[in-house]
Amino acid sequence: MDSDVVTARPHSRGRHLLVVALKLLVSLGLLTLLFSHTDLSSLWRNVRHASFPLALTALGLYLLQMLVATWRWNVLLVPQGIEVGQRRLLSSYLVATFFNNFLPSNIGGDVIRIRDTAGPAQSRTLAATIVLIDRGIGLMALVLVAAVGATAAGGAGTVPVLPSWLWAGFLLATLVSAPAIIAPAGVARLLQPLTVFHPEWVGGRITRITDALGRFRERPASLFNAFAGAVLVQALLVLFYVAVAHSLNIPISVSHMAVIVPISFVVQMLPVSVNGFGVREATFSFYFSRLGLPIESAMALSLGSTALVMLFSLSGAAVYVARRPKPGLN
Repeated sequence: MDSDVVTARPHSRGRHLLVVALKLLVSLGLLTLLFSHTDLSSLWRNVRHASFPLALTALGLYLLQMLVATWRWNVLLVPQGIEVGQRRLLSSYLVATFFNNFLPSNIGGDVIRIRDTAGPAQSRTLAATIVLIDRGIGLMALVLVAAVGATAAGGAGTVPVLPSWLWAGFLLATLVSAPAIIAPAGVARLLQPLTVFHPEWVGGRITRITDALGRFRERPASLFNAFAGAVLVQALLVLFYVAVAHSLNIPISVSHMAVIVPISFVVQMLPVSVNGFGVREATFSFYFSRLGLPIESAMALSLGSTALVMLFSLSGAAVYVARRPKPGLN
């Protein structure tokens, strides 16, 4: 298996704590500002009268999208000759979801997924490459769903992002990523300057990456299936939010939800807040204001959906504890 060289950097812990503190400041600042413009009694009334059956339906949709996401991950692993059972992948995905929601970073879950597949792959580099490709495909599907939603809802003139921009973004992402699969050797040439830092180590990683891309070129159906799975995942996430909105009696269409949900996901990727808190609620509030909906509805939907996701992700904590070695056992 690939070996990693870890070198200690002075004051790295201090910088990390400073970054976390700044993110926390942004999240608290935005939430404080938003709550200052929110009628708390109206917000509580929305939450208190939420439909429990529809909330359960939302959780069922979230579980379904996770099962599809796990299948998609396996679709990308198989062409690389990596055999990992669906049950083990689901376990890893659940743990990753827990880490994503309860650590002050949105990449903690990817570290778990890479670690859990590095053994079967016999390479951390290969495992990381698969996870990054999975992420990239998911992002392209997210943009596609947003483009379709914006096209369907654009007639009202309330969509903050023009459908043409989203379609152009999807087309650009396709054009940029396609050469990596069609001509992996080009990726090797592009990365070749990095070998100046450590020719043998970096060169080996580049070879791993280009070999993986070459195997996908030989089996393009796996990428197509993974993309189809990613679109289904994004569609199910939109339906999850729709179910939560309906449980809170918020009158918003599926087409508008297909725009705001992907946009909020993109915003949460920006490393400026703690797990998207604050910026996510600000995004929902801005979009809802364009629709003439009150800020209370935006806050209820954003915070309510997040609470359900965090509740679901606690199952990942149970899996993580259950699979840790017990003291005194071999």
